Amino acid sequence: MAAFAELFYQDFIVDNRYKYLVRGLGNTLVVTFFAVIIGIIIGFLVAIIRSSYSKMDKPGVPVKILNFICQVYLTIIRGTPTVVQLLISFFIIYTSPNVSKTMVAVLTFGINSGAYVAEIIRSGIMSIDGGQMEAGRSLGLNYVQTMWYIIVPQAFKNVLPALANEFIVLLKETSICGYIGMNDLTKGGDIIRSATYDPYLPLLTVAVIYLIMVCGLSALVGRLERRLRSSDH
Repeated sequence: MAAFAELFYQDFIVDNRYKYLVRGLGNTLVVTFFAVIIGIIIGFLVAIIRSSYSKMDKPGVPVKILNFICQVYLTIIRGTPTVVQLLISFFIIYTSPNVSKTMVAVLTFGINSGAYVAEIIRSGIMSIDGGQMEAGRSLGLNYVQTMWYIIVPQAFKNVLPALANEFIVLLKETSICGYIGMNDLTKGGDIIRSATYDPYLPLLTVAVIYLIMVCGLSALVGRLERRLRSSDH
C-alpha cells in the first residue's frame, strides 16, 4: 500500500500532473458533445434525402443530385480511417495557425459521425410501413411535415440503441486527438507516463475514466429507452 501511495503521489500530485487528466477530460467531453450535435444534424439531413430518393417512384433531378452527393460523402467517410481524416483536416484543410485544434477535432469527428448516423437513421425510416406516409398525407400534411411528425419519431425509437452505440464509439474515438497535438484525456495520461516513466497507473486511470463515462452514457440511454417504451402505452 505504501508503494502504491508513493507511486500515486509521483504520478499525479507532483507538479500537479493530475491537471493533465482534468484538462484532457474537459477537452474530450467538449469535442464529443459538439461532434454528436454536428453528427445528428448531418445524419438526419442525409438520411432524409437518401430515404426520400428510395421511396419516390420518380425522383426529380434535385433529389437525384442531392442523393449522389450523399452517396459520395458516405463512401469517402466510411471508406477511410478516422485518424487519417483527422490528419488531413489538420495538416491539409485547416492549415491556418489561428485555427483551434479543438475546432478541427469537433468538425472532423462530427462529419465522420454524421455518415454512420445517417445510415442508422435511414434504416429506421425505411423500416416504417409505407402506410404511415399515406396516412399523414391523407390528413393534409405535406411530405416534410409527415416525415417530421410521424415517420422520424417512430424511426428514432427503433434506432435509439444503434445511435447510442455510435455515440459511445465516437467518445472512444476522440482518443486519437493526440495525433494533432491536442491534449485530450488519452494524451494527458501519455504526458504523465512520459514524465514519470510509469505506464501503468496513468494509462489504467485513463481506461477507468473512459469506462465510467461509457457506463454512465449507457445508463442514460437505458432510461431514455424505458421512457419511450412507456410513452407508447
